[in-house]
Amino acid sequence: MINMSRVLHRSASTPPIAVRGEGLLLHLADGTEIIDASGGAAVACLGHGNQRVAKAIADQASKLAYAHTGFFTSEPAEALADIVLDGSPGGLTHAYFCSSGSEGTEAALKLARQYFLEIGQPAREKFIARWQSYHGNTLGALAAGGNAMRRAPYAPILAPAFSHVSPCFSYRFQNAGESDAQYLARLTEELEAEFQRLGPQNVIAFIAEPVVGATTGCVAAIPGYFRAVREICDRHGALLILDEVMCGMGRTGTLHAWEQEGVFPDIEIVAKGLGGGYQPIGGILIGGKIVDAIRAGSGAFMHGHTYQAHPVACAAALEVQRIIRDDDLLANVRAMGAKLEASLIERFGNHRHVGDIRGRGLFWAIELVADRATKRVFDPKRKLNDQVKREALARGLAVYPMGGTIDGVQGDHVIVAPPYICTVEDIGRIVDRLGAAVDASLAS
Repeated sequence: MINMSRVLHRSASTPPIAVRGEGLLLHLADGTEIIDASGGAAVACLGHGNQRVAKAIADQASKLAYAHTGFFTSEPAEALADIVLDGSPGGLTHAYFCSSGSEGTEAALKLARQYFLEIGQPAREKFIARWQSYHGNTLGALAAGGNAMRRAPYAPILAPAFSHVSPCFSYRFQNAGESDAQYLARLTEELEAEFQRLGPQNVIAFIAEPVVGATTGCVAAIPGYFRAVREICDRHGALLILDEVMCGMGRTGTLHAWEQEGVFPDIEIVAKGLGGGYQPIGGILIGGKIVDAIRAGSGAFMHGHTYQAHPVACAAALEVQRIIRDDDLLANVRAMGAKLEASLIERFGNHRHVGDIRGRGLFWAIELVADRATKRVFDPKRKLNDQVKREALARGLAVYPMGGTIDGVQGDHVIVAPPYICTVEDIGRIVDRLGAAVDASLAS
């Protein structure tokens, strides 16, 4: 272990060094073995150390490591687009690959704006998003997001083109005695009112996560919500951008999370499950009408990155997607997702400090509360989520706890998002250790 690090880490202290991984396991420099039960931030969808992916990376690096996309395309980029867009799902026909989810969001925002320039509607310059959302850490993505904690330090330099409406978060914001239909009507009325406040002719798009990730902890919308949102966007000529960086590419049991909502986006943002962490990659999947408009107009997307569609990153993601397809891993996501749900309910369903258990596929969270009956939160100063993280690591488990579940300050939740290759035995060990970590944190 080094005494002083020259790396600017996420916190003031230097974290332990991970040196090797295989499957669900990470091995640290001091010999500790950790079950990675969240794939980092729901990234490592195939687990660690997959030799097929490692070979694909090595083969591509030895053949063609880099070629600037201003001059060339590459075989893995073309093949990756073909596999993720097979059958043109939801009318999505083209892909743009970059190096992260945040870069994907930036590309989606700029492409959406350019689309309206191409079709002669330059007055459209506003985006509507939701509070308690997260779309990335670059300035455009941060402005689109509704994560109050992450936004606060940079508020003076965030673009004013973004406004926000309420999240669809029934556990916290559906009123007592309010039916799903009434809650849906209230949310859609709020969205319609925001369109009218801005002027429908001025709105570029509505952007949302089909299943909200780290900010609120695996929150899916109530049935019919996204169909209502799609109808509002269509009525006003705005685009629908769905951010599936965390919940997409198989994480919720279907390749695209929007498949379970009965809608399709005009632009879909992808990243984590695209490459499984083997190389930095993200991107957007684009509706045919947008591509057609650009081809009929200026002829080029006015955006680009040095490492966009990087051949080695695309080769890694291509092999990840081939493995998911060839091994029918989405079927395992659905089967093990049902097992994970049942195991979490069995362990925490009657826990006095677990108010909600929610999620889809292999993307689940528990929300911790001081009192179940009133949903009262723990004092944020206690940093319960951080205690759970430490207690879990002490028991050889990595999960993804976060604070600020409700408003960026209040609320604690813990995300469990194991790889698509996990087994019944893996889930048993994960839930057992998580239960012990939660109880130890509450006892301290």
